[in-house]
Amino acid sequence: MELLDDSIVPEEARAVKADAREFAAEYIAPNAEEYFRSGNYPWDVLEAGQEAGLVAQDLGSKVGGRGLSLEQTLAIAEEFFRADAGIALTLQLASFGGEIVEKYGSEEQKEEYLRPVAECEQITGLAVSEPDTGSDLAGMSTRAERDGDEWVLDGEKYWIGNAVEADWLTLYAKTDDSDDRYSNYSMFIVPTDADGYEAEHVPEKMGFRASKQGHIVLDDCRIPQENLVGTEGTGFYMLAEFFNHGRVIVGGHGLGLAAAAIEEAWEFVHDREAFGRDVSEFQAVQHDLADMLVEFERARALNWRAAKKVADGDDAGYWAALAKTTATEAAVECAERGMQLHGGRSILTDRRIARVYRDVRVPVIYEGANAVQRNLIYRQRP
Repeated sequence: MELLDDSIVPEEARAVKADAREFAAEYIAPNAEEYFRSGNYPWDVLEAGQEAGLVAQDLGSKVGGRGLSLEQTLAIAEEFFRADAGIALTLQLASFGGEIVEKYGSEEQKEEYLRPVAECEQITGLAVSEPDTGSDLAGMSTRAERDGDEWVLDGEKYWIGNAVEADWLTLYAKTDDSDDRYSNYSMFIVPTDADGYEAEHVPEKMGFRASKQGHIVLDDCRIPQENLVGTEGTGFYMLAEFFNHGRVIVGGHGLGLAAAAIEEAWEFVHDREAFGRDVSEFQAVQHDLADMLVEFERARALNWRAAKKVADGDDAGYWAALAKTTATEAAVECAERGMQLHGGRSILTDRRIARVYRDVRVPVIYEGANAVQRNLIYRQRP
């Protein structure tokens, strides 16, 4: 059974999808259980992905990357997340937020900060969420104050991928207190070795254990004035556009996880007997598998349609929210049914379905919780 087939994938994304599948089979899947158990950062798999040209290559050729399109990045996401969500997220977070610097940053910023990421000499990350604020982008409290030729950052960030491991982050901070709450924020490049920057890993997570998130404390953290990205006061709008692309990719996270759940359940029920019959012969089991396929196929069709819409700038916010919500919730549904079909064996920690079940709880939250996505769907409907 081949769920992540090429028939729905644009021609220009098929070659990189094949490369991602081969890489996932060789490097991600064989190491998935080990890294899930240990919770260690998969540096060796990351380095292999960099060497294979599958990490940070959404960055353009002018800074040393391949300039992979949204559809190509989605194709990679499907394959990586089917193999393992935690390792996959580590690979895709290596350049997370760099696209903002690429689009809005100065040529000097791109050369100094983006080129080492695209050439796989450094990794980066994006710092937005805070301990008390996640999806409310206009409610963040971390501040940046100008002091001569420097910006001084104070506050906290939480759930930040690569907060400890990254060489630098693109960080979102409040720079004004005007009545227009959407124009009060700006984006900054913050080296993680800057004075006043401290980060530690968040406590152990139930899922995505090979991906590391951190708690950042900024205490009189000083960065050069030229580390402001683009124009002061436009950070909210930069993020809104960036997340449109990101949510399509998160839809790919959901599709990969849903495919993994279906594959595990299908194999299990076709290789087990009960009451003198193959378990797959029971109609109730067949209906569960059929429902899983329905959820998966409709989510995948929507996600790939959304990728084209967002790439073309056609009601991007609406389609991105639809894709992210549908695909991540399809993953939850498929994992839950997969657990039920596994019976008592589903709760054994060495089972892939148990790992998938834990992992699917995460993408429904990040890049904007799905309740917020429903708000966007309603408000931005064409």
